[in-house]
Amino acid sequence: MFNNMGGKTMTITVYHGGTEQVNSPLCRLGRENLDFGRGFYVTDIKEQAYRWAITTAKRRKTQAVINIYQLDRDAILTEARCKIFKAYDTEWLNFIVASRRGENPASIYDYVEGGVANDRVIDTINLYMSGLMSADVALQRLAQYQPNNQICLLDQSITDKYLVYERTELAE
Repeated sequence: MFNNMGGKTMTITVYHGGTEQVNSPLCRLGRENLDFGRGFYVTDIKEQAYRWAITTAKRRKTQAVINIYQLDRDAILTEARCKIFKAYDTEWLNFIVASRRGENPASIYDYVEGGVANDRVIDTINLYMSGLMSADVALQRLAQYQPNNQICLLDQSITDKYLVYERTELAE
């Protein structure tokens, strides 16, 4: 891949765990009220995509697959409206809570990246959302965990331009 200046850019390998081949991802098909809003989710952690695929396949009683892509992250960070969370911090917590409440804080972005509100941390988030835990206590609990990483592609033109399908593998 080349950037707008004619120079070569670096791509990263990203994964989407699921139950079907997705060679042309559609951002509008994602579920609402997820961590970073409705979009196409990938991760640069293969084991994480594998776990997502297995969980989804068990629920749907079908085969788990991993879709593999090349993502020109450098170009996206230069060209798109991006938000990157580096830790489970106050800003991340408030963004996740707003997303889960349907407030769609991701609507002003094309690309959001950061920690996953997964099984390890969701109880803390739910206690905070219900008012049973303060933000300070929630953040102290979240600080015990190293965030996994997820990338949410929210803009179809950015996705079409910078996410290149490579192949699909069975998650066995």
